[in-house]
Amino acid sequence: MTFRIASSPHQHSQRDTGQLMRLVIWCALPGLLIQSWFFGWGSLIHFMLATMTAIITEAAILEIRKRNFEVAIKDCSAILTALLLAVSIPPFAPWWISVIGTFFAIAIVKQLYGGLGFNLFNPAMAAYVVLLISFPVQMTAWLPPSSIAMHSADLIDSLSVIFTQYSTDGYSLGQLQNGIDGHTMATPLDQVKTDLTLGLTYNESLNNPIFESGLGIGWLWINIAYLAGGIVLLKQKAINWHIPVGMLGALALLALLFNWYDADQFASPLFHLFSGGIMLGAFFIATDPVSAATTDKGRLIFGASIGMWIFLIRNFGGYPDAIAFAVIIMNMAVPLIDYYFRPRTYGHGRSKS
Repeated sequence: MTFRIASSPHQHSQRDTGQLMRLVIWCALPGLLIQSWFFGWGSLIHFMLATMTAIITEAAILEIRKRNFEVAIKDCSAILTALLLAVSIPPFAPWWISVIGTFFAIAIVKQLYGGLGFNLFNPAMAAYVVLLISFPVQMTAWLPPSSIAMHSADLIDSLSVIFTQYSTDGYSLGQLQNGIDGHTMATPLDQVKTDLTLGLTYNESLNNPIFESGLGIGWLWINIAYLAGGIVLLKQKAINWHIPVGMLGALALLALLFNWYDADQFASPLFHLFSGGIMLGAFFIATDPVSAATTDKGRLIFGASIGMWIFLIRNFGGYPDAIAFAVIIMNMAVPLIDYYFRPRTYGHGRSKS
């Protein structure tokens, strides 16, 4: 037996970085698969494209920096970044969206700052924001769920649309976006936001075919899958509960208060919690140990602030969903949060005088 002395922080589970990253990836895969079930093969294809781009980019940059790229790639952090970005972009976005976004996430957000452990921002979310601002048309071209789509797309069609923007039958992406009623579909969040600007009430917006029992078709099950994966991460002590609870709690509380104030203009808490990528953001994105707050109180403030920003941008901003923007904003606030909520040195409490 050997007695090994190491500096803090100490991880009692004895997981190395690769084991932790692989656990997070495995817990996120059910959400990816369910998303593919409802919206087609596109997300899986983009995951493969993003993974190849992430590995090649990370290996090339580490080779230039004279670092051991084999060890760095085996930690799977690049693959996790690819996964988080792939599930965030529309399934039938052009192939170069994944390539550009993943290259930016790895080369600029991660490696430019020194690599894993030194990045100031969550790489996947920073890349998503850049893509959304730079290519708004491609980044908002979501398809209707397969159950109400006018034209279905199998694996070959999905590959054809992603690489040529046309299916094998000649349907364009715009045609594939049509639902069974012939109208172009949007995400539930985008649909509600658009309807409210047109003078409809929240309840009237729910009459759209993409909604079922007050929630978007498919999005409920996608969020449940990520919630289940997040619970596994909590039970395995891979993440702390403070950020997810703070984020979901603040979002639900604000949604409840505003919905109570004006139910015609503000969606219900359940709609907010199970629309878009909220559970993905709460358990897999905001909990990034590198770019998040480091103390328990700080994590609660960090998570609650993300929830607040999501609600404000969803309801009063220009984008229907706001997870990436909220996370990036609070990444910038982490040094301030850590400064004011840092733990006191043992034996040096506040003076009573």
